[in-house]
Amino acid sequence: MGKQLDRITPELESFIHKQHIYFVATAAETGTVNLSPKGMDSLRILGPNRVMWLNVTGSGNETAAHLLLNDRITIMFCAFEGKPLILRLYGHGKAYHPADAEWHEYYPLFTPLEGARQLIDIQVDLVQTSCGMAVPFMDYNRERDELNAWARKQGPDGIHNYWARKNMASIDGFDTGIFASTPSDAGK
Repeated sequence: MGKQLDRITPELESFIHKQHIYFVATAAETGTVNLSPKGMDSLRILGPNRVMWLNVTGSGNETAAHLLLNDRITIMFCAFEGKPLILRLYGHGKAYHPADAEWHEYYPLFTPLEGARQLIDIQVDLVQTSCGMAVPFMDYNRERDELNAWARKQGPDGIHNYWARKNMASIDGFDTGIFASTPSDAGK
């Protein structure tokens, strides 16, 4: 059944590459726990103990806020087809913004997106598998384009204004660090 490992094995890396969705969980010491679904080919494996994902503009910015206060993070993948499996990556994360040198180093690994706002860099401390036998079979249909279309329509100034209105603080009022970046660099 379940195993605990100190790294992402080649078999688990192959499993991750086949997934269309994954889930990210973070929490500060107090306040709301955040659990968010992610997709859009936004995750890269940089090594057996390091993953990174491109975080795009959304209705909130909880992950970035939480990581400033408490860098613990968990990513979970579920097999919705084939052999049952749940995979969790436990670690510590840091957000890079477009003004950061790391942004310019790692952003080329991703497909450019208009609403890109952070890269989340995760040092993986523990890899855990579990059976996943209760996860239902589900068929992948296609990616949604609504978020990309919305971001293109906003343009850089519109995205900046949205960040100012909706992404500066978490739902618990914690700073997200969103303006550690310069709006003209967003998505480049």
